[in-house]
Amino acid sequence: MNKKTVEQVAENSTDFVVPEVLPVLSLSELVVFPNIIVPMAISNEAMVRLINDALGGDKLIGCFTLKPTDDESDREIYKVGTCCQIIKMFRIPDGSVRLLVRGTSRITLLEIMREHPYPLARVDKLQVDRRRPLNLEAMTRQVAENFRHLIDISPNLSEEIKIALNNVNEPEALADLVSSNLNIEIAQKQELLESWRLDERMRKVSVHVNREVKLQELSRKIQDQVEDELDKSQKEYYLREQLKAIRKELGEADDPYGDVHELEEKIRNAPLSAEAHEVAMKELGRLSKMNPAAAEYTVARSYIDWIIAIPWENSTEDVIDIPKARDILAEDHYGLKDVKQRILEYLAVRKLRKEARGPILCFAGPPGVGKTSLGKSIARALGREFVRVSLGGVRDEAEIRGHRRTYIGSMPGRIIQKLRSAGVNNPVFMLDEIDKMGNDFRGDPSSAMLEVLDPEQNCAFSDHYLEIDFDLSKVLFICTANQIHQIPHPLRDRMEVISLSGYIDMEKIAIAKQHLIPRMIKEHGLSDEQLHFSDGALSKIIRGYTREAGVRNLERMIATACRKTAMRITEDDDRPVKMTGKNYQEIMGVPKFNMSKTTRAPGVGLAYGLAWTPVGGEVLAIECSWMPGTERVHLTGHLGEVMKESADIALSYLRSNSTAWGLTSDFVNGKEIHLHVPEGATPKDGPSAGITMAAALASLFSGIPMREDLAMTGELTLQGRILPVGGVREKLVAAHRANVKDILLPKDNKQDLEEIPNNIKDKLRIHFVDNIGDALKLALPGIKKK
Repeated sequence: MNKKTVEQVAENSTDFVVPEVLPVLSLSELVVFPNIIVPMAISNEAMVRLINDALGGDKLIGCFTLKPTDDESDREIYKVGTCCQIIKMFRIPDGSVRLLVRGTSRITLLEIMREHPYPLARVDKLQVDRRRPLNLEAMTRQVAENFRHLIDISPNLSEEIKIALNNVNEPEALADLVSSNLNIEIAQKQELLESWRLDERMRKVSVHVNREVKLQELSRKIQDQVEDELDKSQKEYYLREQLKAIRKELGEADDPYGDVHELEEKIRNAPLSAEAHEVAMKELGRLSKMNPAAAEYTVARSYIDWIIAIPWENSTEDVIDIPKARDILAEDHYGLKDVKQRILEYLAVRKLRKEARGPILCFAGPPGVGKTSLGKSIARALGREFVRVSLGGVRDEAEIRGHRRTYIGSMPGRIIQKLRSAGVNNPVFMLDEIDKMGNDFRGDPSSAMLEVLDPEQNCAFSDHYLEIDFDLSKVLFICTANQIHQIPHPLRDRMEVISLSGYIDMEKIAIAKQHLIPRMIKEHGLSDEQLHFSDGALSKIIRGYTREAGVRNLERMIATACRKTAMRITEDDDRPVKMTGKNYQEIMGVPKFNMSKTTRAPGVGLAYGLAWTPVGGEVLAIECSWMPGTERVHLTGHLGEVMKESADIALSYLRSNSTAWGLTSDFVNGKEIHLHVPEGATPKDGPSAGITMAAALASLFSGIPMREDLAMTGELTLQGRILPVGGVREKLVAAHRANVKDILLPKDNKQDLEEIPNNIKDKLRIHFVDNIGDALKLALPGIKKK
């Protein structure tokens, strides 16, 4: 069937009488609306016979649309169609016919009365609700206006339709005219045909017209943009041709190979490896055959520029002077004896054997203890360039290995990028926050780091962008991490981990006096005479305003004092500020942390232990009580699983050895025991409180109070043995700060006293114990073991 055209709009035939029986003409991809004249082409023999019989009678036929389906052999027809009148028929020599039919009324198919020689059906006229609510006139005007605009902008709608539109006065006729000429799906047209309420049909037509208008306007906008781009390209082409002609007339030769000659000169002069030189020349050959306006030209040019810029053979000469390096490390950092010693050992080996492969060092410790600045000091001691890459939050493997050149905007990974910025192939390369790398659907960057940090493999590191082996064995890689257990084991196995513990108060005071205060005074435009900190003031600031392992917050507090001093000076108060342990609050304000929380008092069921925290040591109170009830143990204070197990071990030991300590075997029968560790909002865990829990429970059960000037630490076993623990230095410093006189330590921790400053050891009486019996005799005066 041919595509329909509108030739005229028939008069509204609301009173047209539809016969009860009509021959059925099934149509494919066509919906006929009332009052619309539609051309048809019929070639089916049965349908041609149907047309001939209709012409011999009342010339009326029922036109029904076939439902869309994939199975052409079994297609159903919609139940609502149009009663049509045959206006003209033309016979074609091949036996087919051409028709012009006009829709008269909507009809509903009730039943098929026969199938052969063509379908004959009983039909009924579809009753249409022609009431006209207030909004119908507004919708009618809007549809007519929008459809008239659609005819103007659409290439598929002819001016004949606009003429027909101008001749339509009735809303129903307008809706049918617009519906028949909309470029929408057959199912959507059928929905409009089946709409028996006039206002609802007009609303649906309005939606479709508005959508078609927007689509046509968008299509025209896109077409205009395409034409503008084409015009611009043609204009540029003509201008280039004119420019070539002008240069030719002026005798200025236009060298199309200028870039190629320039790159060739750079390749010849650049210190490239043999493989890099070969790849660069090959790519340059491809570049010389490309049109400079081609997109691939820029990609190839950028690739060659990267090859030239990378320091394949450029190196800095190590200037290794061990005494000078020791002075630099001492100047830049206070303490860190073990770390400095390891760095000096590496330098000594490099001085004796320059070809030695450097270790992969990993500085692990809490924030603010100087891990990153240590890398800068190492670079200064070696006379090398220093580069740093932050790996925190990196989740894409391409960040390390680079993107392949097939991708738009591809570039090398961070390793190659930083080497290019350093300009040498042997810098000190710091991989900061290596424990904070992640992984997702884009890959696992920690797996890519395996090749980078393996001395056996990184001599031929391959970046996805370059696809040329680069020797990373000359690079001194230094990693930093806060939590070493978060680094995957295969990657951790390739590194030499050096732990940096937090600074104690004495070290923080020394760091503040040697580094922080001079730098902050200079940065704030002050002088040493205008602001002075005493040791007492610094100690109060450290304890009352900071809780950290490093010195970052301490630096901020010193900067606060400098700002307040600068404010006083600018207000014409030139008096120098001398901050002491008594007047520090005038400058710093009220302390943020309670400095007197370690105050201790004797009591039954109360013992004091020593705990390690990321920000230093603490004196930890452990309280316990009992009451009548069922035999249960309550553990409170935000305790971790290991610490809960320590409490169970302590109770089990005392119950199994009750007679030896003068207790009856049923001393806990009918009693509920409650063990609490204060500061319940702070999580606590670890086995080192085992000895303290046992002492607190023994004090409760025996009724003997524990000495208030004694604190202890150690892991307890079921056999009563005391095992060594960690963090001894921080714990003893906390005990000294809290005025504890006697300390109980595991015997196997004796060697850890070498790390303790002498001025602290001299003020503490340290007792080494290897079993709980000796510990309880010292902690609970009067208790005796049978």
